[in-house]
Amino acid sequence: MILQGCLEPGHTVHAKFKLSIFNHSKGMYCGYKASYNFDVKDAYSNKKCLIPLQELLKSSAFLVDDTCVFGVEILKVDVSSPKRKSVVVQKKATTVENLFVQKKGFIKGTYTWTMNNFLELDSQQSVRSPTFEVGGHKWNIGMYPRGDKRCPDCLTLALYLDSSDELFLESRKVVKITLSILDQKSGEYFTRTTGLLACIHPDGWGWYNFLPLKELHDMSRGYLMESKCVLKADITIFGSSNDG
Repeated sequence: MILQGCLEPGHTVHAKFKLSIFNHSKGMYCGYKASYNFDVKDAYSNKKCLIPLQELLKSSAFLVDDTCVFGVEILKVDVSSPKRKSVVVQKKATTVENLFVQKKGFIKGTYTWTMNNFLELDSQQSVRSPTFEVGGHKWNIGMYPRGDKRCPDCLTLALYLDSSDELFLESRKVVKITLSILDQKSGEYFTRTTGLLACIHPDGWGWYNFLPLKELHDMSRGYLMESKCVLKADITIFGSSNDG
């Protein structure tokens, strides 16, 4: 399963990197250098604006024929473990990803999974929702009611693409995913949202630590009312990509 926070608990990745966007007019990348410490519960670096979105959409230098090229260069990586053993990080060749992002006409879809028997499902290691369709592709929500082995004290949620949908994987669609759980007392959702994903791995994408089990079972909260639990998936397909 490919999930946010896919490191082993206790391991920390100390990374220095450069994020950039290609200027077609000047024939060069423009960007910034940064560093961040990644761990099992913190898989995203701090956000940085490379270029305002409206400026990008109007630009003829960065956006050519609906194509925008982003780059990342890993300058240095150190991994520390609980036992302080040195970890060898192999250097890989630079990869270029061309993103074809539509300016309009995004494909959006929402699916709500209402479970009236959550306490029965809680005895199972993992559960899948019924299959639903967005953008002509079949999806389902995966849930680990008692947590995954990497994060046993949290509810684990992920979104899966139907394993038979090889065409979607080959096209490397650019998508954004939001998974939510409803607080049935307040009527509000607790949500987690990905950034733009250049593809969806067949083994899923989500969060090991979506919500602490302590909060899920807290009777003063409304995430679990008797045996009822409501989850929601929002999917937006922006375009496609390929390797350059």
